[in-house]
Amino acid sequence: MEIKLTQYSHGAGCGCKIAPNILEEILHSNLAMPDNKNLIVGNHSKDDAAVYDLGTGQALISTTDFFMPIVDDPYNFGRIASANAISDVYAMGGKPILAIAILGWPINKLAPEIARKVIEGSRSICLEAGIPLAGGHSIDAPEPIFGLAVNGLVDISHIKQNNKAKPGDLILLTKPIGVGILTTAEKKGLLSSDQKELAAQQMMRLNKVGEAFGRVNGITAMTDVTGFGLLGHLTEMCEGSHVSAEIYFDKVPLISSSLMNLIEQKAVPGGTGRNLNAYGHHVDVDKTLDKNLVLNILADPQTSGGLLISVEPGSLSEVKSIMKDHQLGQFMLPIGKLNETKDVLIKIV
Repeated sequence: MEIKLTQYSHGAGCGCKIAPNILEEILHSNLAMPDNKNLIVGNHSKDDAAVYDLGTGQALISTTDFFMPIVDDPYNFGRIASANAISDVYAMGGKPILAIAILGWPINKLAPEIARKVIEGSRSICLEAGIPLAGGHSIDAPEPIFGLAVNGLVDISHIKQNNKAKPGDLILLTKPIGVGILTTAEKKGLLSSDQKELAAQQMMRLNKVGEAFGRVNGITAMTDVTGFGLLGHLTEMCEGSHVSAEIYFDKVPLISSSLMNLIEQKAVPGGTGRNLNAYGHHVDVDKTLDKNLVLNILADPQTSGGLLISVEPGSLSEVKSIMKDHQLGQFMLPIGKLNETKDVLIKIV
């Protein structure tokens, strides 16, 4: 009997994430926490991971990420969830060193050997990242959940945050977008056979280039694009850095040329609407573009998405060289630029 994991969960991948405006309400607190001089990055920013100064010139990066199945195959689910969690270390410019598994499993619905395939998928990605899957914790849960807690190391001078971008910087993205649309379309039976593996193959690709990007001084800000969509993570970058952005829609890489057609067939994940409700008021779409189409693509929730970087023009050639070395040459064209603060946070042209 073929098991389809996505039938056992109400959400999928990073589309499970709580919308940014609701998350902000959850995290709000009037309780003053004592300062910790070694905590370089913590709750005071909306970064991808916490960073702790070890006092040796290096810092510890600590993060966790988990979600419900975005694909039916358990082995690939483990690979995708693991690549997504490890990405947070790369997004801070660091090198992952250790992972711990997080597993929730409906043991009365899904056999333990299926969970074992999820763990095996995770081990395979950890092997690609050069780190051990060193343990973990599991619970009996109503829906399948999997992810990792990951630690990494970074030289303090190489730490990248999402709130240090500057006016005049160029914006690059290292993976195409549209994963949420494709996975929704697959559930609806709308994909051709040659489209069915596109999303999974992309989500299983590690963002190893982030470690190399950490050594580039001219990269002023970096984050990975996940459940809030390209526009959501760009919103966090712009708000934190006190800049505005201009995005060239025709330069944004798309995972498939069929996205427009799939949107017309209502293959839009629920997370897209939640995203736009949270930050849509920050976005202005040029009148020459199809606003509904543009927003449904750029607010599409991504799982294990690419790195979104802000780079000084003078460092673009260095960044391009690194991208070539990591077989990312197709993503070397800037998708936009950052400007001084304007009335509209993000303008799409």
